Amino acid sequence: MQDRDRPGAAQAPRSISIVLAGSGGAGVMTAGNMLLEAAAHAGYYALMTRSSGPQIRGGEAAALLRIACHPVECMEDRFHVLAAVDWENVQRFSAEIPLDDGSLVIGDPDQGDPPEVFLRGGARRAALPLRKLAKSVPEGRPNMVLLGVLATLLGLPAASLERAVEKTLGKRPTALAPSLAAVAAGREAAASIDDRYRLAAPPVARGPRWLLTGNEAAGYGAIRGGVRFVAAYPITPATELLEWMAPALAQVGGTLLQAEDELASVNMAIGGSYGGVPSLTATSGPGLSLMVEALGLAVAAEIPLVVVDVMRVGPSTGIPTKSEQGDLNIAVHGLHGDAPHLVLAPNSVADCLGTTQWAVQLAETLQVPAIVLTDQFLGQARAVVDRPVPIAPGDGRVVAAAATTGYRRYAVTPDGVSPMAIPGAAGLAYTADGLEHAERGTPSSQAADHFAQLDKRLRKLAAFEYGARWADLEGVAGSDRAVITFGSCTGPVREGLALAAADGIAARLVSLRLLAPMPAARLAAALQGVRSVLVVEQNHSAQLYRYLRAECDLPGAVSSLHRPGALQFSPGEIHRELVEWSRA
Repeated sequence: MQDRDRPGAAQAPRSISIVLAGSGGAGVMTAGNMLLEAAAHAGYYALMTRSSGPQIRGGEAAALLRIACHPVECMEDRFHVLAAVDWENVQRFSAEIPLDDGSLVIGDPDQGDPPEVFLRGGARRAALPLRKLAKSVPEGRPNMVLLGVLATLLGLPAASLERAVEKTLGKRPTALAPSLAAVAAGREAAASIDDRYRLAAPPVARGPRWLLTGNEAAGYGAIRGGVRFVAAYPITPATELLEWMAPALAQVGGTLLQAEDELASVNMAIGGSYGGVPSLTATSGPGLSLMVEALGLAVAAEIPLVVVDVMRVGPSTGIPTKSEQGDLNIAVHGLHGDAPHLVLAPNSVADCLGTTQWAVQLAETLQVPAIVLTDQFLGQARAVVDRPVPIAPGDGRVVAAAATTGYRRYAVTPDGVSPMAIPGAAGLAYTADGLEHAERGTPSSQAADHFAQLDKRLRKLAAFEYGARWADLEGVAGSDRAVITFGSCTGPVREGLALAAADGIAARLVSLRLLAPMPAARLAAALQGVRSVLVVEQNHSAQLYRYLRAECDLPGAVSSLHRPGALQFSPGEIHRELVEWSRA
């Protein structure tokens, strides 16, 4: 955050970051969601992520929020306020909650002192008797008191906060009145804290905005793309996508079926697509590992399919509740044999909608499986965003007409796409399995058939015109420096580049959305005139950097900025790296 936006400066800050923390059952996630709703109603943009331990239920949790007058896609370098209902194990999140001498730590003195780790940077303390205030209200809860305190510090209108509480608890009348009373007690208690954290007024002009998670956005994008059958097995952090799609699909005549495991789910989705219904499954890294054999079947049989992989920290079970971009290698290279397929990556919560819709459209048009790489940060983050711009409908699947004379399912065509018969259509029976085949689909071990089908499957992806959606190209055109990234790293990189530009450091941004097939020629054109490239990603082994070096002729000096989860990059880190980079 620039100095002119820091609390205590002459003007009110345009962006404030807050953490609500507490033990399991303290209700900090509920309070965080209400604060997000109130900010949205008041006209602000906002982003909320969550941090929790690996417990299946309960355990410490933290809601991390950024509320701003402008769109936000990442957290800042530090948090202005850390507010805790209690301090039980909250220190486990200390690396994710950087504070400094401008930060404020709010806690209940009856719950003990804040862990020393949060005070080392000189943060101020504010003691509020949250539990006593809650007890002063029949059935009152400390998290609602704290919600009132924080909303008042930010300057959010009381009407916006009350609306958020009513929206959440309106169906529970016995909880609504005590919660509103506890919020009012918190607003009154906030008078003892100065108002240095009061946000600047929200933008006057505003278009329609949505409040949603990346998982919800991906689910909606899939439905917009035409998906009407989902088979899935629950896994963190992809489960919410499936939970959202279950009732949403029913509204458009679709179906979601919970399978017994990931192998069954992907094969059911392949079967649904084979039957003519655009199909999807969603998983995370461990589930994707189980699906790769079936994805090879979909490549060989040329059956469209979308797999949304909400990446988490790995390998193996790893850290299910944290974010990482470590599945790039398996997504691109994990299928055995030569198995060309699509890999795409949205770069924001809102973009999960458009990119997933695009993935469905591409999969259907090219008759190929598509893997969509989101991650825990994007998938479970909840954000106030401008209404996403709809993308144009795709061409859809090329379907063979009934009774086509001499039908050949895998006919070698100029563009590599051959009409697909839907089971039951008269006169169009064909074989579809994992064996190599001749043009009619009959199994073949002949080298000529294998060569022809390999070329066909590759050609349809390599020759396709993907248009401008392959990447977001931003920054200073003509600059001789460029940053290449993908996915959730785009937010901090984008903001870090803006900070660098204010310092006179010019660079281009290439946020890749199409990862496979790698659009090498388009990337080369985007990097024309560049003499220095920085690749930014969140994994331990610099997977994107190595993939780019293998597939592309990157110009000039190429360096890598990478680290594994669970810590996200911040705009300040990117800014500092760009400053050092400019001095090199």
